[in-house]
Amino acid sequence: MPPEVTMSSAQARLESLWQRGREFLGTEFAIMGGAMSWISERNLVAAISNGGGFGVIACGSMTPELLKAEILGTQALTDKPFGVNLITMHPLLDELIDICGELGVGHVVLAGGLPSASSIKRIKEHGAKVLCFAPAVAFARKLVRSGADALIIEGTEAGGHIGPVSTSVLVQEILPAVSEVPVFVAGGIGRGEAMLSYLEMGAAGCQLGTRFVCATECIAHPNFKQAFIRAAARDAVPTVQVDPQFPVIPVRALANQGTRRFIEYQHEVLARFKAGELDQKKAQLEIEHFWAGALRRAVIEGDVENGSVMAGQSVGMVTREQPTAEILRELVDQALSALAARDSASVFA
Repeated sequence: MPPEVTMSSAQARLESLWQRGREFLGTEFAIMGGAMSWISERNLVAAISNGGGFGVIACGSMTPELLKAEILGTQALTDKPFGVNLITMHPLLDELIDICGELGVGHVVLAGGLPSASSIKRIKEHGAKVLCFAPAVAFARKLVRSGADALIIEGTEAGGHIGPVSTSVLVQEILPAVSEVPVFVAGGIGRGEAMLSYLEMGAAGCQLGTRFVCATECIAHPNFKQAFIRAAARDAVPTVQVDPQFPVIPVRALANQGTRRFIEYQHEVLARFKAGELDQKKAQLEIEHFWAGALRRAVIEGDVENGSVMAGQSVGMVTREQPTAEILRELVDQALSALAARDSASVFA
């Protein structure tokens, strides 16, 4: 069988596998960009959408005015679909939702905790689709009952704030249990073959963050990008909690002077607590505030030694700076090549 016939059948198969995700997102590829604070802004988001994927603005702690400017800035750079990621604990969440509705954002991702049914309803009343993160089967079912239009399952291999369960385990638990809505898989995905494997298990599409940090269009400081290019998978580690009395939400980032200093700092705060200088609440707040501004220091200012260099374990597969469209095409070509190789092997078996 000629190679072009094999590749044509591979293309048809891939389109079938992620048809549900493409239709949901309105994109050529069912590949979402992970929302990364300070990184997933208008330039990268528009580049992902223009390249055939689905860019997502990271609202983070933005005010409604800043989010409005970011959405308008993105709309000026692309006429393709993109979404906005909102943090459920944001004190002005309702106002942020209304800004998205006012500006015609078609998809809103709710992250950072289990969203309320009222927040989901408010987004849907604006005519947008709602995507929510599901860390377990029970939560997935609850979110679907609450009106979520799609789910994202993200494993501990991801960068930034993480849960305790690996992507491969979450996929096996959740994909067979949820068929009512599209489910996108995230965490540790760096190549098209991995993306393909999740699609074949029933995912509607995939979400990648780390892979896009070294995109040409990404505004991250050159030092930040070079840290990614130099890093191996084992360099992306979760932050350490030194005392169960003072829980720390784990964040996966590249080990540096800042992560080492964080461990020392926790011990110092604990010593002050035990000496009676701080009550438990104040001690907890001091620990939580250690990383305040640390991500911006790394991403924007380039201080990759003391700042927070959030990265997923797929960072070892980031080897150079590339245009966003090239990254997307590379992922798709890897998936197609894997399918074509399989077809070819079956023909000659």
